[in-house]
Amino acid sequence: MQYLFLCPICLVIAAMFIYIESAGSYVLADVIKGVASLCFVALGVLGALKCKDPVLAKMVVTGLVIGAVADVLLNLRYVFEGKYGKLAFLVGIVVFLAGHIAYIIAVLPYSGSFFPVAIVVGAVLATLLLYWIFGRIEASPTFKGFGVFYVGAICILNCLALLALIEQRNAHWFVFFVGALLFLVSDIILIFNTFGPRKSFPMRVSNLMLYYIGQLMIAASLQLPL
Repeated sequence: MQYLFLCPICLVIAAMFIYIESAGSYVLADVIKGVASLCFVALGVLGALKCKDPVLAKMVVTGLVIGAVADVLLNLRYVFEGKYGKLAFLVGIVVFLAGHIAYIIAVLPYSGSFFPVAIVVGAVLATLLLYWIFGRIEASPTFKGFGVFYVGAICILNCLALLALIEQRNAHWFVFFVGALLFLVSDIILIFNTFGPRKSFPMRVSNLMLYYIGQLMIAASLQLPL
């Protein structure tokens, strides 16, 4: 695999972003966060040149680009106060949802004939997960409504990625699945740290680092044989 030097660069820049954000420099932090996200986009674009399936490569890169845009939007909630900050956060969730849909389109052709089962299992998993989450957080009905679709999409993505791994049994889908799983865990931590009873800096660090590692793994999977 090539271009993996972008991984430590991405994580170092992400660490810089976390430090700057914790110091209260929210505008600069958002800029640095965008730069960190550009690293996994670059890794995906370069990896796409080696991918034998141009449709898969296109959809994964699309998901990565959308994720980078959503990263900046989510952090605007710290730049703008009140309703504008909340609006930026909601728009960020919608944009991330579009990225998950792009990943689902990429995975679907490789998930075999049992993909409807994976979708149903993903929906059931999302329902159970949301029942557990909603019982432990305080969020407005609007945020909960957006959360239903968002968590549903990423749970379905994970189930489809696992099915693709079972069907294909190769390193490509193993790396992709682990990346998607880390993405899901990262989002769960983000939800609790945003809407839970108290905010925690270690949870913030865990949320962001798992997210960036997950996106880097999804990007890096494009270089592995299908």
